[in-house]
Amino acid sequence: MSTITVRGIDNEVSKALKEKAKENRTSVNSIVLEVIKEALGLIKRKTIYHDLDHLAGTWNEKDFKDFQNKITDFETIDENMWK
Repeated sequence: MSTITVRGIDNEVSKALKEKAKENRTSVNSIVLEVIKEALGLIKRKTIYHDLDHLAGTWNEKDFKDFQNKITDFETIDENMWK
């Protein structure tokens, strides 16, 4: 293992690193290593999407039944198409 000193870290970056370390209950050093590895393409993060979160859990039983009725055509197999 090597030791590298990084100089010139501004207050904004320092604050962000400390906050991320606190959120993850880990050290700033661990966060810095993770950020460097990710930036170098040595590790890949799984993308988590939140763009449809506002829709989660909003259907009631009637909405579900209406949806099921509307998609029944998609479940029908056209036998002539597969000959």
